[in-house]
Parts: sequence; structure tokens; C-alpha cells
Amino acid sequence: MPRLLAIDYGRKRCGIAVTDPLQICANALTTVRACDLLQWLTDYCSREQVEKIIVGLPTQLNGAPSESTRYIEPFINQLRKAMPDMPIERYDERFTSTIAHQSMLQGGMKKMDRRNKDIVDRIAASIILNDYLQSKNFC
Repeated sequence: MPRLLAIDYGRKRCGIAVTDPLQICANALTTVRACDLLQWLTDYCSREQVEKIIVGLPTQLNGAPSESTRYIEPFINQLRKAMPDMPIERYDERFTSTIAHQSMLQGGMKKMDRRNKDIVDRIAASIILNDYLQSKNFC
């Protein structure tokens, strides 16, 4: 079974998470510079079977798109052009960075490691993907 891949998109860098081949759990994979993301995804999807790409969609508390949406939409359009057969789904990512920081604290991660934004982005991507998986299993 192919994997699902999630992206916590940022203007500078993007966290990436993937499921196991059975799509049971999500694992943080890596962080990629935003300017390299499209090429990285093309390369990764040529090596691994990916069923769908889930892109975190930042929203405000009232559900309206956040300021960051204006950076994500052009990327999604580029991704659709580069990979026209790949299903792409947006998924609400509210509070994922906050939850990532909390999980780092609860896990006993050192202060210097908690400041590493690469780690935060990877954890946020895995939270997006885990939430997505749970939403599909409980519907």
C-alpha cells in the first residue's frame, strides 16, 4: 500500500512526515528548504509510492484562512502542475506548532533542541498527518 505524505509548509522550510506503508501511523521524516521542496517531492515520489500529499492549511480560530495561506496556495498550484496525477488535500493545521512545542517539553527535550525549528517543523508535519489519519478512521 502506498504511503501518505504531509507537509507543514513554511516560507523558509517545510516539515515532512510520511505514514508507514500500511498507513497506520505517521513519522516525522525530514525538513526541506521551501525553495527546494518541489524538487524534493518529485524525487521522493519517484522512489517511494505515495498515494496522496496532505498540505497543512493554517487557519484562524474562526476558520478563516490565515495570512500564511497566501504563500501556500501558489506552492500547491506549482505542485499540481508538476505532479498532475497526485491527489493533494489541504488539512487544517491549527495549533500544530504549539502542540509540537508541548510534546517536546513533555518528552524532556533540552532547551537548545526545542529551539531547533527544523525539529518543530518535522513534529508539526507528523501531527498534521496523525490528525488526518484519525479523521479518516473515525468518519
